[in-house]
Amino acid sequence: MTIERIHHVAYRCKDAKQTVEWYREHLGMGFVLAIAEDRVPSTHAPDPYMHVFLDAGGGNILAFFELPNSPAMGRDANTPDWVQHIAFKVGSVDELNATKARLESRGIEVVGPTDHTIFKSIYFFDPNGHRVELAADTASPEMNRRLDEVKWAMLEEWATTRRAPKHAAWMHEREFAGRDADAA
Repeated sequence: MTIERIHHVAYRCKDAKQTVEWYREHLGMGFVLAIAEDRVPSTHAPDPYMHVFLDAGGGNILAFFELPNSPAMGRDANTPDWVQHIAFKVGSVDELNATKARLESRGIEVVGPTDHTIFKSIYFFDPNGHRVELAADTASPEMNRRLDEVKWAMLEEWATTRRAPKHAAWMHEREFAGRDADAA
């Protein structure tokens, strides 16, 4: 079996219409499809829902479920806010900065840009409380090569020690020389 691409990634939303409008207005995503059912197809449980699909570029689809008969949305209280998020690639750092300015002009609080050495990103929340990241790649082929060479060793060391391996410490050396070190 070969995975071709992400068919869709689904999240829960508070209001399907508001969610579609927000992603269209702020991220330019096209509204692809809406499916509504009174029963869950996989379990046949009676649970009406609206399932909306948005074009996330490159053949990838971002989907949301509105579940009116379920308890209010929550999040995993044991997981920090910054961990669970969805990240979208943008074409350049200039586009990233322009998007930040546009979002802020519309009253959306934005964190960043954060310099991750191999990409820069901004973070903000959608109307459902989902953290969204926009990222612009900045890595050189040499940086990508160096990271590729150590990925398995880093994973093995982490699995054994549960401490951050230092195989790619070069990525963070500039932080201590005055580089903007916004939190991830």
